[in-house]
Order: sequence, then structure tokens, then C-alpha cells
Amino acid sequence: MTSPMERVQLGVRMDKNLVKVLKGLAEFNDETLGELLEKIVLHSFDPVPGDEGESCASPHSEQELAVVETLRQMYGVSGDPHAARSFERDVSDDIVE
Repeated sequence: MTSPMERVQLGVRMDKNLVKVLKGLAEFNDETLGELLEKIVLHSFDPVPGDEGESCASPHSEQELAVVETLRQMYGVSGDPHAARSFERDVSDDIVE
């Protein structure tokens, strides 16, 4: 038996064009942006056996990956998954307690 899910509102900042890609994929999948993000995050926690820390399970079908590639090209989003490491940090999100 699973416990009921309690969703909360998030206030996060992301690259505008990356958000457009995510929204386009969510629309393609007939799901909300929140549902898509939950799916992506949960799959990112699921390692590929024997390749832990290097690979994770993908929640996307081949058709969805083709849609993602089209959306990336439309909105100019790099295909490099490590590009975020070089993004300028947005300190406006830092919480001071």
C-alpha cells in the first residue's frame, strides 16, 4: 500500500527555453508539467545496475525522445546534459535562514 501523495507548490527558476521544452513534452504526453518533472526526478534516482552514478533509467520512449530533440532544436537548447555545470548561478534563489 502506498501513502497518499501530498503535492506542494514550488518556486524555482530555470532556463526559459528549457522550460519551453518541458512544457512541450508535457503537452505531448497529455500530462501536467509537475507530473512530468516528478517522473523525470523519480527516474533519475533509479540507477542502471552496474553503472551506478553514471547512468539512470530514462522515463522517455523513443518517440518522446524524438519530440524532445525537435523541441530542443526549436528553442535552441543544448543537447549536452552537463551544460548546466557551466551555467551562471542564480543567487536570487538562495534561502537565508
